[in-house]
Amino acid sequence: MAQEQDASLRKHLLYLLRGGGAHLSFDDFINSFPPDLCNRRIDGLPYTAWQVLEHMRIAQWDITEFSRDANHVSPEFPKGYWPRPDELGSPELWQATVAEFRKDLQQMEALVEDESTDLHAKIPHGEGQTILREALLTADHNAYHLGVLTVMARILKT
Repeated sequence: MAQEQDASLRKHLLYLLRGGGAHLSFDDFINSFPPDLCNRRIDGLPYTAWQVLEHMRIAQWDITEFSRDANHVSPEFPKGYWPRPDELGSPELWQATVAEFRKDLQQMEALVEDESTDLHAKIPHGEGQTILREALLTADHNAYHLGVLTVMARILKT
């Protein structure tokens, strides 16, 4: 029974990480967004679409590395989780960020899929975090910012 529950939890976490249910998947968004708009500013917003995407990448990378590596040092919060305000994106940077984001997401998915990973055990170098919590945090953070990017895309495409 416990093994079936564990397998079910892993399946649901992977579904959520991949954008299942009520969430937009990362690939669905990326496939619909014109990279040439990634650096266009929107009045009233302090960031471009690329800056949001890069923020997502940095945060996801940090969560994944924290989950896997006791020697990982997180960036300074919050400054280290965003590109500099004057750092400009480009279609090439957009594609590089997309590739890195996908790579890190696959690593988080692999951690969740690995049956030897105890999803409920406290991460030894953490302060009470578990892999379950970090996977949920990743999915939640990604979903939030994909929503932001979706609204930005609608404005930019008009």
